[in-house]
Amino acid sequence: MPENKVRCPFLTGNPPPLYLHYHDQEWGVPVHDDDRLFELLTLEGAQAGLNWLTVLKRREAYQEHFDQFQVESIAHYDASRIAALLAEPSLIRNRRKIESVVSNAQAFLQVAQTFGSFNAFLWQFVDGRPLINHWRKARDIPAQTALSQRISRELYARSFTFVGPTIVYAYLQATGVVMDHIVDCFRYRELGGKD
Repeated sequence: MPENKVRCPFLTGNPPPLYLHYHDQEWGVPVHDDDRLFELLTLEGAQAGLNWLTVLKRREAYQEHFDQFQVESIAHYDASRIAALLAEPSLIRNRRKIESVVSNAQAFLQVAQTFGSFNAFLWQFVDGRPLINHWRKARDIPAQTALSQRISRELYARSFTFVGPTIVYAYLQATGVVMDHIVDCFRYRELGGKD
């Protein structure tokens, strides 16, 4: 791995540069842009039953075929557009997952209208400040928490799909609402962790 930096243990062995970049530059960094928040929600939903690297490898294809995650556009996709997406081999061609991107875009816009932005809705759960955890070992990091369960319930109540508490917890980690780099990882201190 470059520069002999200590990283989170899920990067064992010889991880692909794509995964290293995601860990070093994105994972746990607070996101406040609604289009990016929607992109990460979509990708976390696409991951259900798969591993994150599988999704990362398809990220550019998702950006291309889902209009760079412009929520307003996606919310208006019709049946023929969905059929074209299901025929696209560079995407994860699961009908429920593809259809959920469109229905989630519609729900996302409703939340943004109600709260002023999806960002405002999401970050209210942590009073606008990242929740910084202090995990010493990767096995200590939970798959879900009371917070992810609460947000999952809220999202389901607002007609989102593929937002179970485990997916939501991964989403919170991805968007920096929760910072879960282990304490020995070089990103821990860079993202506000303290001894």
